Amino acid sequence: MKQIKIYILFVLCSLFTFDAKSQYADSIRQNRLKPLIITAGATYALSMVALNELWYADHARSSFHFFNDNNEWKQVDKAGHFYAAFQISSAGYYGLKWAGLGNDKSLLYGSLASLLALSSVEVFDGFSTAYGASIGDFVANSAGIAFFYGQQKLWEEVRLHPKFSFQTTSYPRERPAVLGKNLPEELLKDYNGQTYWISVDLSRFVRGSKVPKWFNIALGYGAHDLIYAEDAANIEAGYAPRRQYYLAIDFDFNEYRTKSKLINTLLYIINMVHLPAPALEFSKNEFKFHYAY
Repeated sequence: MKQIKIYILFVLCSLFTFDAKSQYADSIRQNRLKPLIITAGATYALSMVALNELWYADHARSSFHFFNDNNEWKQVDKAGHFYAAFQISSAGYYGLKWAGLGNDKSLLYGSLASLLALSSVEVFDGFSTAYGASIGDFVANSAGIAFFYGQQKLWEEVRLHPKFSFQTTSYPRERPAVLGKNLPEELLKDYNGQTYWISVDLSRFVRGSKVPKWFNIALGYGAHDLIYAEDAANIEAGYAPRRQYYLAIDFDFNEYRTKSKLINTLLYIINMVHLPAPALEFSKNEFKFHYAY
C-alpha cells in the first residue's frame, strides 16, 4: 500500500520535531542551519534509497504511468496522505524557524520540502509496474501542505489541527497480507481502525472567552467493513462498506510549555494524536455515542 511509504517519510521527518517552538533564533544560526540541512538532505536521500530497495526492487520498471485509485478504501488512504503532508510541512517549518530563518522563508521552504519528499514517492510509483502515480495522492498531499501554509499565512498560527487515532479490528484476520499480520502493520494497513480528525482550537477562535486552552472540538472521518479496496468487491464478499463521521471532545497541548525540551517535544508529538474522549458517531444513517472513542 502506497500510504505506508508516506508514513515512512512522516516518521523520518518527525525526528526533527524537537522543541523548536520555544527556542526560535533571532537571526540565522549557521551552527543550527547547516546541520539541519545536511541531516535533512541525508535523511531524504537515505529514505529514497531505502524505499527503492524495500518497495520497488522486486518489481519491473516501466514507462511513467498513472493509476487511478481514487475510489479505493473509501478515501481513508487519502486522508492519511493529507495528514502526513501537513505534519511534514509543520516539522520543516518549525525546524527552519529554530535555525533562525525568517518566518516567510521557513514557511515556503518547509512546504516545498514536504512537496518534494511526497512527490518523489509518486514518481517512484509512476515508474513501477506494480503501482502507478496517483493524481488523487498528489492532490491529497498538496491539500495537506496548503492546509498548514494557509493557516500560517492567515492567522500566523495553526488553529485547525489534523490528528490521527487507531483502534484494532477483527478484519486483518480475514486478509493479513493486506490489512496487517501484527499490530505495527495493522496500524498502517487496516483502514477500518484508522480515524482522521480536524481538531478545532476554540480558544484561538474566541479570544478572551472562558473556553479552556486545552479544550477542542474535533471532527473525525473513518470507514468500516473494508476487506478489499473497492466497494463492489466488499459487497460481493458479504460486507457492507460504509463511511463513519464523528464529533468529539479533543485535548490541545500546543499552548503548554515546560522547561524540559524532552517534555515539550513529547507534547508536540502527542498533539498529533486524538486521545480517547467522548464522541458522537454517525454511520448507517444513525447516531451512536461513545464514552471514549
